[in-house]
Amino acid sequence: MNSQIDQRTALLLLVGCGTVYVALEHPSFGAALVVGVGVMTLLHLLMQGR
Repeated sequence: MNSQIDQRTALLLLVGCGTVYVALEHPSFGAALVVGVGVMTLLHLLMQGR
């Protein structure tokens, strides 16, 4: 098993942690962020079959 973390995973973890911190500090931004992520996830799932 490869014990090294790839660059994409490290970047996603870093961005995720930063986003959570900003959302905790600014709750209105956190709510907007949740809506945006939900819409992007829905679009990704809808377009995945094409």
